[in-house]
Order: sequence, then structure tokens, then C-alpha cells
Amino acid sequence: MSNSMEQLYQQVILDHSKHPTGKGLVELLEGIGAESHQVNPTCGDEVTMRVSFAGDESSPTISQLTWDGQGCSISQASVSVLTQLVEGKTVEEAEQIAEIFRELMDTRGKGFGELDEAAEAKEDALGDATAFTGVSKFPARIKCALLGWSALKDTFAKAGVHGS
Repeated sequence: MSNSMEQLYQQVILDHSKHPTGKGLVELLEGIGAESHQVNPTCGDEVTMRVSFAGDESSPTISQLTWDGQGCSISQASVSVLTQLVEGKTVEEAEQIAEIFRELMDTRGKGFGELDEAAEAKEDALGDATAFTGVSKFPARIKCALLGWSALKDTFAKAGVHGS
């Protein structure tokens, strides 16, 4: 990855950590919803997430996602980016995005690369989350980046919603 790309990615992470999307817990909306509290025991990062769902159980949509937390800029920025990516999406779409993000975290800083035919589509699906490519070089930081995604998955389980 070029230095200019790395600087751009660092700037995206800093911007999201300074001006996070969705930060500030609000009450769950009427209907289906769940809360999850996740802690990274390695570094002490933590996040509490509340997700409300709309629609029927066969194709629920994430109607509202709010969170609060503390920790490093990576964990906080990752939850902010996650909020932008999944709010308004169906649970199935959110699960697909989460799967792509986890795949990115397994690339050891290389990103999806030219060998991956679907690389461009994956990067498009992740939007600002591609900024976490460099994070995947550092195993201890991967947990920071995945903290919010673990909370999201937990809310799905607690609410009993899932993609088809």
C-alpha cells in the first residue's frame, strides 16, 4: 500500500474517531431490538450497542443503531463506520458486509488485491471501512477493529433476527 493511501486511511480513521456516527445511546424503538455490551479484555476497549429492527421477521431491517463506548481510535472509528454502513440495511445485507470486513481483517495488511476478482465489489461494499486495511497487519489491533462488529452480531442473536 502506498504512503499516500496509508495517510488517507489514517485520516479516515481519525475523522471517524473524532466525529463518530451514531454515538450516544438512545432507547430502543418499539418492536424488535436488542442491546449488546462487548469488552476487549486485552486493551480495555468497550462498546455498548443498541439496535432496533423494522419489518417482519423474514426480512428485518436495521432501523436504528446507536452506541457508546471508550477505547482507542481504531475501535471507536470502526463502530462509527459500521453504523454508516449498516443502518437502513437488511440484516442479511449487514451480515454480508460484516463477513467482508472480517475477510479484510484476515489479509495481513494486503487488502483484497488484484488476485481477488471480487476485490472492487468488496471495497465498494465496505466504503470507509477499507481504511482499516492497514490495521490487519497488527493482530492485537484486529480485535479493536472487530469489537463493534461482534456487538452487532450479538444484537442479531439476542433479537432472534438473521438473514435468509
